[in-house]
Formats: sequence, C-alpha cells, structure tokens
Amino acid sequence: MIEIKKEECVSCGLCAKACPFGSIDLAKGYPELRECRQCGACVEACPRKAIVIELKKTTLTEHRGVLVFAEQRDGKLVEVVYELLGKGRELAGKLDEPLYCVLLGRDVERHAKELVGYGADKAFVFEHPLLEERLEEPYSKIITALINEIKPSVFLVGATDFGRSLAPRIAARLGTGLTADCTFLDIDSEKKLLVQTRPAFGGNIMATIICPNGRPQMATVRYKVMKKAVYDPARKGEVIKRVAPNELLESRVRILKETRRDQKEDVVSAEVIVAGGKGLGKEGFRLLKEFAKEIGAMVGASRPAVEEGWAQYEQQVGLSGKTVSPKIYLAFGISGAVQHVSGMESSEVIIAVNKDPKAPIFDIADFGIVGDANEILTELIKQVKSTRRECI
Repeated sequence: MIEIKKEECVSCGLCAKACPFGSIDLAKGYPELRECRQCGACVEACPRKAIVIELKKTTLTEHRGVLVFAEQRDGKLVEVVYELLGKGRELAGKLDEPLYCVLLGRDVERHAKELVGYGADKAFVFEHPLLEERLEEPYSKIITALINEIKPSVFLVGATDFGRSLAPRIAARLGTGLTADCTFLDIDSEKKLLVQTRPAFGGNIMATIICPNGRPQMATVRYKVMKKAVYDPARKGEVIKRVAPNELLESRVRILKETRRDQKEDVVSAEVIVAGGKGLGKEGFRLLKEFAKEIGAMVGASRPAVEEGWAQYEQQVGLSGKTVSPKIYLAFGISGAVQHVSGMESSEVIIAVNKDPKAPIFDIADFGIVGDANEILTELIKQVKSTRRECI
C-alpha cells in the first residue's frame, strides 16, 4: 500500500519525474498513482518523505483454490482456456483445493456451464456491455477485486496477446510475483508451492521458479503445451453471476479501430505443418511452400529462416514464435536447437530431414531421413503429383 502524506507534500513534482513507469500524475498539485509497481523510486526522490510504501502482508493460510482466467474473444472461449482448466484441475487435486474460473464479457454467461463441465467448481461471471471490448484496465480492476475476495493460492492466465498484457497489471495491483510463458507446472508436495518452469536465457536453460511469499502464485501459460481438459456434461458446479461496480468499468483507453488477421492462416491451428530451417536456403523454401500446397499443409519456419526473409514472423515456430502441436510436423533443414524444439516437441508425429546424422532434431523425431532436404523435397513433390494423376 502507498500512502501520500498531503500535509508534508510541497507539490515539487520530483516523484513524477523519478517514476520510471510514468505512473504518477500531479492532480491538484498532489501526486496520484496508477498501476504502481511499488519500485520505491518516488520514495527516494521525495525530499519531504511524503510518500510511504507499506508492503502488503500476506497470510498464506488464508489463500485456497486455483483460479483460471477464462479469456473469451468475440463471445467464444479462447482455446488455451481448456488447457488451463485441465492443468488447473490437476493442480487443485494435488493441493486438495477447489478450482475456480472467472469470465468477463458481454452475453457470455452461456459459457459458464461449459467451464463447470471442463472441471471448474465455481465459475464467476461478470457481464456488461462495456466489457465487450477487452480492455486491460477494467478487466484488471475487476479480477483484482475478485482475487482479494476469494483469495486463491494460484492464478493461471493464458499467454495470449491479451493475457500477456493483462497478467502483469493484476500482479502489480496485488503485489505478487508472476512467471511468464510457463511450459510446465506442478505442485511441490511438501511445501505446497506452485513449481513454475519456463525457458530462460534464450531457451538455453529451463528455469524453475517458486513464489514462497506472495499470493496468489501467478503464471501465464503457453498454448499447446498442456493437456486439454476432458468435458463431463454431468459434472456439477456453481455459477456465480456478479455485477461490476461502475468505478471498476472505467478505462482511459478507447479502441478506435481493430484490424484482424485471418485466423485460417494461423500456424498454431494447423494439423499438418511443413517447416523449414536455414539449411534449406531460399530455393528450398520455394520447394517447401510448393510441397505444403500440394498436401494441404501450413508452412512453418525456424527463427534463422525468418531472419533471412524466407518466411514471415507469423510462421515462426519456437520460443520467440509460436508453440504448435499438430498431428504431423515435418522438419526440413532444421538442426533442432532447443529454442525451436520447445515450440513443437508436443507434436503427435515428428518427421525430420537433415543431411547431418548428428543433428539434435533426430533426438525427438519419430522418423528421420538423413539426406539433402532440397533433393528430398523435389522428389516428394514429384511423387505427390504423380499419385494425384494416377487417382484421376
């Protein structure tokens, strides 16, 4: 908690200049704080000691339950929510605690029973016309108020574009920690702590992080890395509809225009991906795209291939790109660096083609071919076309 002692404040403005996040406004001469990270820069800058930070004391035993943010877009639940429910149900079972969901939007209550069927014991629903546009400020205020009320021990958010923007705001308001882009979650059976694993240092190591003092323990989770929950239509749970106070619905941001990508071209949703690496070369990517078109697959790429300009960023698979889990993943000329593998290792079947028999990609591949990727692509295109002619 931050306290402004107005009787000591001389309206010098030094606190606003010192704030590295631009979170201090001078309203009527006195500082007003918004989205404060409690870094303490303003406290050090104030010559009158008029700003005091009192760290929030968290009673860990008060917090019980796993809360999942059920993100929706255009009235439909985002796919990562089903994976969060699956993992949330598992974590809640190990903690012997309930699983909660929070859903915000306009006319979204119909999804609440679906959330219960996927494992939630309680689904909290906030509906309002102003929540149709997913704005971080009202969403973070409402969810923070709910967390302060129900006091969950764990809070999970999907690592979507919106989730990655929303989660840090909530963590800052709560004064707790946040681990971003987790690929593995578990419970320490002795300490009852959330064990959060994520790639670090460019994917060269996997960091395991715990939050022993703050609550809730917060994590954003990548899509396609957790097992999806199984739906049970007979499952019983409680749907709790809430009305958000008007002051929590206020936002300083308005959306003037929104331009959307064609979701059909999203490599994340593809069932078959034909991916290429730097080993293919520019001509090899031309063959790769032709082969993908012939078999009805999506084109993926490693980061080096994207940096060379042979593919678009939207096609990049790996830590700095997309996490995918198709039925079939064909890797041509990809060495298998951990940064790339972390984004596709959960694919059902991995087929690798590389001229280096010691390439790391073969360590995770179900089937491997040692040879020139361009020559093999040329032959595959020839065989597919020949087979199609025979069928006609």
